[in-house]
Amino acid sequence: MRRSKTLEKIRAGKSARMCVLGHFVPPYIQMAARSRFDCIWLDLEHRLIDDREVQALLAYSHIADIDILVRAPTTEKTKLYRYLEDGAAGLMIPHVSTPEKARAMVEATKFPPIGDRGMDGVGLDADFNLDQNQDDYGRHANSETFLVVQIETPQAVDNVDEIAAIAGVDCLFFGPGDFGFRVRNTDTDQTLDNAWDRVCTAAKKNRKFFGRPAPTLEMLKTFTEDGAQLLAHGSEFGALKKMLEGCAADHDEVLGAAG
Repeated sequence: MRRSKTLEKIRAGKSARMCVLGHFVPPYIQMAARSRFDCIWLDLEHRLIDDREVQALLAYSHIADIDILVRAPTTEKTKLYRYLEDGAAGLMIPHVSTPEKARAMVEATKFPPIGDRGMDGVGLDADFNLDQNQDDYGRHANSETFLVVQIETPQAVDNVDEIAAIAGVDCLFFGPGDFGFRVRNTDTDQTLDNAWDRVCTAAKKNRKFFGRPAPTLEMLKTFTEDGAQLLAHGSEFGALKKMLEGCAADHDEVLGAAG
C-alpha cells in the first residue's frame, strides 16, 4: 500500500510542498511530481470534475507517487470514504465550524477505533486486495491518510481549540477568502490576523499540522515562519493566466497594442 509523502514530511518536522488543481488535466499530476511537489490539492468544492475523471486523476497520482488531497463537495459519509478507496491521500472538508461537524468527519473518514469508516478493502488504496490483510489495511489507512478541516468562519475560529483537540482531525487549514468576506459583512471584532494566530496556537497546542493558501513568495515565507507545514502555492489556473498574459505582451510588442 502506498505511503503518504505529505505525512512523511510532516512527521519529519518539515513542510510539505502543495499545489492546486481544479480541472481534469492528467499531465499536471506528473508535472507536479517531477517538480518535487508532495501533494496536489484537488478542488471539487468550486470545480466540476466527473467522478470517473477524479478516479483517473487519483490513479495517475499513484503512478507518479504524489499525494492528492481532495477538497470534497459533500459531507455524505459513503461518498467521502470512496475518495479514499479510489486513492486519495487526504480529504479537505470546507466550512467545519463546529466540533460536532469535525467529529462527524472523523467518523466518516477513519476506521475504528478512531472513526466508523466502512470497510471494503478492494480499492486502489488497498492494492485491489492483492495479498492484503484486512486488519493491516485498516491500520495503514488510518496511518497514511489525513483529514484536513477548514477553519473559515468566525464561528469556526471561536471553536478552533475544541476542533483541534478532536482525535482524528489531522490538520487545520485556514480559509482567508471565506473568512475575510464574512468578517467584512458581519458584526464581529475578529480580524484575519488574529484569526490566523488563533489557528496557529490551537494547532500547535494539540500537535496538529496546519496551513493556508500562500499565493505569493512573501506569504510562503511568512506562513512557514509561523510554523505552517501545508501551504498551497501554485495552480494551473494561475499558470494559464500568467502564460496568456505573457504571450499577449509578446504579441503587443510585435503587433502593437491595437494589432
